[in-house]
Amino acid sequence: MSEVLSVILGGGKGTRLFPLTRTRAKPAVPFGGKYRIIDIALSNCINADLKQIYILTQFNSASLHIHIAHTYVFDHFSKGFAEILAAEQTLEHSEWFGGTADAVRKNLSHFMTHKPDYYIILSGDQLYRMDLRDMLKEHCDSGAAITIACTTVSREDASQLGILKANKQNVITEFLEKPGSTKDISDFKTPVELQKDKNSDKSYLASMGIYVFNAETLHKCLDNESKDFGKEIIPAAISTLKVNAYPFEGYWEDIGTIKSFYHANLNLADIKPLFDIYDEERPIYTRMYNLPPSKMNFSSMNQSIASEGCIITNSSITNAIVGVRTIIESGASLNGVVCMGADFYETETQKQANAGMRLPNIGIGKGSIIKGAIIDKNARIGEGCRIGIDNLNRSDGTYENYSIVDGIIVVPKNAILYPGTMI
Repeated sequence: MSEVLSVILGGGKGTRLFPLTRTRAKPAVPFGGKYRIIDIALSNCINADLKQIYILTQFNSASLHIHIAHTYVFDHFSKGFAEILAAEQTLEHSEWFGGTADAVRKNLSHFMTHKPDYYIILSGDQLYRMDLRDMLKEHCDSGAAITIACTTVSREDASQLGILKANKQNVITEFLEKPGSTKDISDFKTPVELQKDKNSDKSYLASMGIYVFNAETLHKCLDNESKDFGKEIIPAAISTLKVNAYPFEGYWEDIGTIKSFYHANLNLADIKPLFDIYDEERPIYTRMYNLPPSKMNFSSMNQSIASEGCIITNSSITNAIVGVRTIIESGASLNGVVCMGADFYETETQKQANAGMRLPNIGIGKGSIIKGAIIDKNARIGEGCRIGIDNLNRSDGTYENYSIVDGIIVVPKNAILYPGTMI
């Protein structure tokens, strides 16, 4: 059997997801109430029985290390592993990763000890389910040196993605990285006769940042100073090697921005979500919390998800994600809220100490009303707070205890909003 090594790119500073990335790496950001973003890519690998996995990261990696170490422990009778490789100084390299290709290049010495036949390179901040084994099979059958997973997108979305041309045999002939919104890329539009849905505005073929490389090909492609796959490695390879497209027709979303992250979370609670987490055949794996079931006391929940260990009392929850250990007190109302929960329960002694310091408890206080917001872990929302409940156009920016990004209010991890706060 061919040896396949999976490499998940953990991303850079995650500035587009700030302030959620203020104290954690982008792949470690909580998602869907109980998961982390990195769980998506890792689950795709595990469901394809690809269990030799490296995760590359360099910023705020402590929480990511903890999550991986406590979650992805394979048995001793297989060769499976999931390990983080953070940027490190060596005698050969003393700088940070300079890009996606540079990150892989600086870790080749670790990869090559496994003597892989193929590398599958994945992005750590995307939401999708893909049969990676099928992609690998098509790559082998085609005789390509590189295969790129791709999906159809609109012109608006194409501006921030790698756009490609492919012929009827799925051989890529041209590639353009992040053309922006003003450049004329009409010649990259997929011919009408080749479009699956001729009524859709998704007429451009975009790279998903998922690659299969023959091992020897990857080693040769990285034998230079190129920093990035999309900007340098792939365009150069197309001119000299057979590079194939692997069309993917399922749901795919880049959740690297606050706006996309917020909407992708809330969509999980839809009646027919675009990304179904209730798929027993292809589950999304994450850490086992061993928490009690959630408890609802005289509350109403509509089109919402509550994770383990929550206690919700006399509250109204609509179109919301309620993360692990969330405490919501009497009279509270959440609408269009992504609440990430808490890392621990406060004891009665701690709550008494909070009262003595006039400090709100962790969770959502009595009578607080929240709309259109992301509440990060361990946030303390006091009684009677009013967050986003009107239709004002709020200016984006970072304020004392919260941020506003794309009109979405973000209360960061460990933030304190005292009783009566209005945002």
